[in-house]
Amino acid sequence: MKLEEVLDKYKDKNIELYVDMDGVIADYIVGEASHYDNKRPLYSSIKKLEEISNMPNIEMHILSITRMTIGRDEKNIWLDKYASFFKKDNRHIISKEENPGESSSNLKLKFLDSIDKNDKVIVLIDDDPKILHAIKDHLDEIILLKDTCLVD
Repeated sequence: MKLEEVLDKYKDKNIELYVDMDGVIADYIVGEASHYDNKRPLYSSIKKLEEISNMPNIEMHILSITRMTIGRDEKNIWLDKYASFFKKDNRHIISKEENPGESSSNLKLKFLDSIDKNDKVIVLIDDDPKILHAIKDHLDEIILLKDTCLVD
């Protein structure tokens, strides 16, 4: 399903839209975990998400993983600069350093499993097939979209 189809199908419901950062709104540089301020913003995706954030039934969230706890601050600074429409309270940046041995897939799965899903539609946009498959296998009520839905 395309993002526009999801938004249209659920236009009469409250939608919580969770967006990954690396590879979705920020250019992911393989192997580089720090210096987030050097990440190139993906402006077309950011612009589309900003337009969506103005829809009355949409609540935008960031759901991102960082290898090191300091990455949380770096990602927030980056969001303030390039995508400030993501409210600070709706930025969920989970540190692997604070969760040793946990995979990114499991961390996002646990987070999404813990949120209140009553009377709302939960949508996740992510670029990592492992994460999408892990969530699909355990949380079938969440609508999963690949990052390419932002460039269609």
